[in-house]
Amino acid sequence: MSRVDFGAKPIMLPQPVLIIGTYDENGVPNAMNAAWGITTDFKEITISLSEHKTTKNLSARGAFTVSMATEDQVVACDYVGIESGNTVPDKFARAGFHATKSSFVDAPLIDELPMALECKVKSFEDGILLGEIVNVSADESVITDGKIDPKKLKPITFDPCNNTYVALGEVVGNAFKDGAALKG
Repeated sequence: MSRVDFGAKPIMLPQPVLIIGTYDENGVPNAMNAAWGITTDFKEITISLSEHKTTKNLSARGAFTVSMATEDQVVACDYVGIESGNTVPDKFARAGFHATKSSFVDAPLIDELPMALECKVKSFEDGILLGEIVNVSADESVITDGKIDPKKLKPITFDPCNNTYVALGEVVGNAFKDGAALKG
């Protein structure tokens, strides 16, 4: 095997495409696309953010939602990542999004994105948002046998090597089970 070196770059695959939903001080919903995020504990999410309209909203409301971008909403999800809520006040509506207020936090659920983490801000320091996941909600349309079904949800991943969005593939194994074949 021969390896190719790429230097220090933010490449991790797959990389989720996260759509952060917030309300501003006047209750107007906003959404932004963020790729640098990951769950860091059972009830915790960490997202790297620079200053945005969203970060102002986090300070004002102390809450946010994180929806999974989907194949069906690629254009809208990309749009909220390339347009600023500071310059386009109706960015949420222009994306074709509709908001339903979360029952758990002071933030909007995006009706067009069927799965979301509903979070409270734990901290936002040095560009790192740390959130407490207080609920996960999903539309019945993406649930099979009481569980969120990735085939129905159709989440996308960001490919930072080619600046593309990629659909997820087929199941190739069983977590916490297949490796048992190698146990002594």
